[in-house]
Amino acid sequence: MRLGFQSFLAAHQLAPESIRYSDYVIVRLLFEATRDAGFWNLHWAITDQPPNSDRIWQQWKNVEKPSALKSTATAECDELSALYAFLVERAAVKSVGLFWPALNHTVAVWVVRPTTGPVVRVVVPTSQIFLDETDRFDTKKFNPWRQKTIYEYTRRDVSDTYELPKPLFNYFVQQMDKYAGASDVTLQELRYLREGVFLKSWTPEQAAGEALKKRSALGAGAVEDLAALQNFAQDMRPGNRQ
Repeated sequence: MRLGFQSFLAAHQLAPESIRYSDYVIVRLLFEATRDAGFWNLHWAITDQPPNSDRIWQQWKNVEKPSALKSTATAECDELSALYAFLVERAAVKSVGLFWPALNHTVAVWVVRPTTGPVVRVVVPTSQIFLDETDRFDTKKFNPWRQKTIYEYTRRDVSDTYELPKPLFNYFVQQMDKYAGASDVTLQELRYLREGVFLKSWTPEQAAGEALKKRSALGAGAVEDLAALQNFAQDMRPGNRQ
């Protein structure tokens, strides 16, 4: 995460003290968790629902036995983007809203207002629609300045008294422990493997084998990446699935 922050600062020519590292951690962590086929196991599909996350929270209420092989909720791009924006706002990071790069597509945008320098708009692609595997957080594929205003998402999609089922809450925390420290590249690779399992284009065993191949190819790579790939492979194997 720290290396990602340094790369982000360099890409936007920002001074380290111009934005809070904690804000960056929150927006990155929740992106990897809530994106389509991210490590909270949300899955994109056409739903024709309004651009809010209400239906996701309703689905989560019924998840008593989360599994690495199944999605925790199904949602369209605008719902995923609304969920992301809602959670970021509830985590006290401001200026995240929705952006329509096309009439039929929605992503989130984080509007960064550094203490010095111009405002920065960061595209947060909560799905890979219209994107390639190389397009990740802060992708330049969409120009967020095409939309005149990014309105901060302030809608309360769920009340403060809402409680996730305990097994699902524990699963989300475990997933953060397993994957949050991995690099952008590794998380993207795992996202595509996870999606393949959801779509049944990969069997769990095939996805596990592919993850182990990627782990071997890293050699003496970053400990966090090696651990994330190993954890994914273990989750896919019979006897280890939740």
